[in-house]
Amino acid sequence: MTWRWVIGSTVRSASCMVRACIPTNVCLSSALVLHKEAIVFRDGSWQAQYAQEAKSKGKGDDDMHHRVVWIGLGVAWLVALYGTPTRSALAEQAEEVAPGLRVGDYLDQSNAHLAKDLLPPEILKHYEKGEYRNRIVAYPVGTAKWERSFLEATEKNATTLDVDERGTIIEKATGKQPDFYYGIPFPNIDPKDPKAGVKIVWNQFLAYWYGGSSYNRTLVAMLSRRGLDRGIVADGWFQFYDGVPPKYRQPNPNRLQSQFLGVTKSPADLQGTSSLTWRFRDPQKRDSVWAYVPALRRVRAVSPANRSDGYLGSDISGDDGFFFDGKPEDFEFKLVGKRDALRIVDPNAVSGPIPITPVPGGGWNIVTDLNPPTAGFWLPGWKGVPWAPTDSALAKRPMWIVEAVPRDKYYLYGRIELWIDAETWDGAWNRKFSWNGELVHNYQMQARVNHMAGDPKDPEWLPASTIIWACAENIKLDRATLGGLRSDPQAPTYRRVPLDPSLFDPMTLTRYGK
Repeated sequence: MTWRWVIGSTVRSASCMVRACIPTNVCLSSALVLHKEAIVFRDGSWQAQYAQEAKSKGKGDDDMHHRVVWIGLGVAWLVALYGTPTRSALAEQAEEVAPGLRVGDYLDQSNAHLAKDLLPPEILKHYEKGEYRNRIVAYPVGTAKWERSFLEATEKNATTLDVDERGTIIEKATGKQPDFYYGIPFPNIDPKDPKAGVKIVWNQFLAYWYGGSSYNRTLVAMLSRRGLDRGIVADGWFQFYDGVPPKYRQPNPNRLQSQFLGVTKSPADLQGTSSLTWRFRDPQKRDSVWAYVPALRRVRAVSPANRSDGYLGSDISGDDGFFFDGKPEDFEFKLVGKRDALRIVDPNAVSGPIPITPVPGGGWNIVTDLNPPTAGFWLPGWKGVPWAPTDSALAKRPMWIVEAVPRDKYYLYGRIELWIDAETWDGAWNRKFSWNGELVHNYQMQARVNHMAGDPKDPEWLPASTIIWACAENIKLDRATLGGLRSDPQAPTYRRVPLDPSLFDPMTLTRYGK
């Protein structure tokens, strides 16, 4: 088998042994092309993007090769003459993320001041005090992967969708809500657009929903500086009716946008405690929320304003979810600006392919069995705060900063500041302020990076990683709750799984207390 090298518009043959001499952690801004596959090297990563996906814009194979894939002559000469660059050589040429701070460096107490313009102030303090310590890795813009149908929908949305005065997505032609949302609704953000803030927030919803419905068993770790105060093991199911790829769409007679069910498995005093949310597509209809507490032996309706309260005494709320899960129509949004920032990433997810395995009965297991310590309280000898991300890294990304103010004056927070990736629309930092303007909370999220699953001839792309770390830090009370941690090494973390509609029936919540 031979590889075809594309240098400008010239196609040459090279032995497949060239690939063997370039490890997956090589930092090269280059590409190798097979007849139907482009493999792009980007600072320690190679990912496959099929030529068929490029044809979504009507381009042929040769045109795609010439237009998309470019290999510098210097790269070929470097490999041929000097061999594969070593990690140290690559580190010397590493990208500068700030004056004096480069990819490959560790951000810690000794150099935290160099990142003062790249992190929220309360996060920077953790590095200044030696409470967080993370390596800086590359996560270049331009490496995001999506399925062809998603890209086609995004391209169409750019010219056909808008938002109304309430913040609901509408069709420009009719002024009405589309029957189904799919693709990024607003890929081209104009900072001068007064609706830019809510458009960015809708983008982060659709980027997450694209990963499909989910089932997870997770450890909710409630931490103080002493360590683990309490651990709660819970099952969680998300059913999404908007945003999912066509083959995963479900009947939607109740015109729902999503449903969520959380059920506590342990400890014993909380076993069976359940919470259920229905979110409707109707912008005027607020969420329906029910709770079941076994000791009370009845299901009761709960105000949607309570979605800002902590889950079972923790610091993670219903409106935190996967980053920001408040109903967009319940808030007023304003774009603050755009900036480069560091964010938490899984270094393995941004540096190479992550294996995604099928789940019996349908769906995908999106977390590998590597199971590293993940957080300080699990790492022997750790000197920082117990909730610190010990196995994660930092990467520089462009961010939109959006301010959200709740319309409900009984909402727990008076203002929320959202830092959202400008390419992937994946949230990074969620800063919450009291009604008096005091910073009280920060929800810190690890990046979700899409990887290939299934048949390479018709691949699916969905987020996958070796670790999950989500931190809800209570700044005022100096404590935090970690979510997404595996409760055991084989705990399920599934996406695009078929879910029984009866799971989300409020009248059956009592079954979980038996």
